[in-house]
Amino acid sequence: MAKCSAPLTTPLLAILACLLWSTAFVGVKIGLRYSEPLSFAGIRFMLSGLILVPFWWKKRPSAGTVSSHFRGILSVSFFQTTLLYGLFYAGMTRVSGALAAIIVGASPLIAALAAHFFMPDDEMTPAKGLSLCIGMAGVLIISISRNPWTASAGPGEFLGILLLVLSGVSSALGNIVVARDRHHTDPVFLNSAQIFLGGVTLFLISLPLEGLPRLIQPPAYYGALLWLALLSAVAFSLWFMLLKRPGVRVSELNLWKFIIPVCGALLSWIILPGESPRLVPVIGMICIAGAIVLFNLSAMFRNRELKEAAGKYEKPRPHKAVVAEKCTVKHL
Repeated sequence: MAKCSAPLTTPLLAILACLLWSTAFVGVKIGLRYSEPLSFAGIRFMLSGLILVPFWWKKRPSAGTVSSHFRGILSVSFFQTTLLYGLFYAGMTRVSGALAAIIVGASPLIAALAAHFFMPDDEMTPAKGLSLCIGMAGVLIISISRNPWTASAGPGEFLGILLLVLSGVSSALGNIVVARDRHHTDPVFLNSAQIFLGGVTLFLISLPLEGLPRLIQPPAYYGALLWLALLSAVAFSLWFMLLKRPGVRVSELNLWKFIIPVCGALLSWIILPGESPRLVPVIGMICIAGAIVLFNLSAMFRNRELKEAAGKYEKPRPHKAVVAEKCTVKHL
């Protein structure tokens, strides 16, 4: 029964993780009013790792198991937390929000391209490529509607674009490392360990660059920090669990990240004063929704064809009663 329910829960859990990530932009914006970016990110991820400890402590792996997989944990921590968020925060300080949305919204395309080259069972198909192109068109429409050309361009902006692209590559590589380790490390323990180590690394890097953070902050800072730590703990644990599921492909799972800019826009319209729906962003959202529907329909038809092909070539096994009858006749 569990095998049947897994494919049904995969999109639901992916949507939940993306919904949580879509709320992070508000929390980051509040937190950066009172703190420097690297120290804020480091404290956030250290706290996320500690929050998850009670959920894996009773079934904690042995020291030998941790030692044998420590290299993989470090790899995930480097790509998925330290490098990803170091580049992300550095890039966000150099480009406009609209331009950043275009690049961050391209993460499913970057993940699909990386998976095509590094995962043998995750090649680019025509339906997948068309879905990615339609989704990217939706992200571009939403971002252009925010008038990105009003920002002054220059070498700093070009560097910011490069940093954000590299952060997307780092995220894709981190996803591939997790997907290759499907059956060896518990996803909750893996997330707790990697995100804590990544947070420690970011915090240590921040000390010579930003100095010691202030301990006394207003309640808004601590509220944002706690929310960001909780969503990172939950969202990354769900994502790692899905990446480790048999049959789940990196490119297909990352396609759900197209809904993050959609949910971010919806939250802005609901929460922020002065924000209201406009025609062009809604058209972009329709493109993204169409991309997700197209992809899921193509995946459904592909799975049906694979099942029919498997049933066609599967040799029928003789019934036990028939085998018993043949044996009886032979002995007579």
